[in-house]
Amino acid sequence: MGRVRVGKFKFGEIDDSGIQLEVADAMSKTLFEKVIAREIPATIVYEDDLVLAFRDIKPQAPVHVLVIPKKPIPRIAEATPEDHKVLGHLLLKAAEVAKSLGLNKSGFRLVFNNGPDAGEAVPHLHCHIIGGRAMGWPPG
Repeated sequence: MGRVRVGKFKFGEIDDSGIQLEVADAMSKTLFEKVIAREIPATIVYEDDLVLAFRDIKPQAPVHVLVIPKKPIPRIAEATPEDHKVLGHLLLKAAEVAKSLGLNKSGFRLVFNNGPDAGEAVPHLHCHIIGGRAMGWPPG
């Protein structure tokens, strides 16, 4: 049996009548889900079936690109073992995108923020590719 939508619900959660339903609120899309759906514009530099890479709208370096999974995973701490394929793919594609942007020789940094104290601004896992300038250590 497939997932069935009824009004603002779909299969997954139990309602007052005991029918199993799940809230399907289109207003709860993250900013990145809207980018994936092309509901808001972005400068896309790479896309395949699993990931999307686009330029950050507030770059912290001459090159600042985000690589996101198309599957909505809120953050790395909430990824599951079933997400291993998309997570490995995301890392490999981040390196490929960095190379295509000319960052292989000088170097680049990959950053994942997890939670508010780490600077997470959008609750959708994403990898920052940052490069084009020298960076200090430790970060932050």
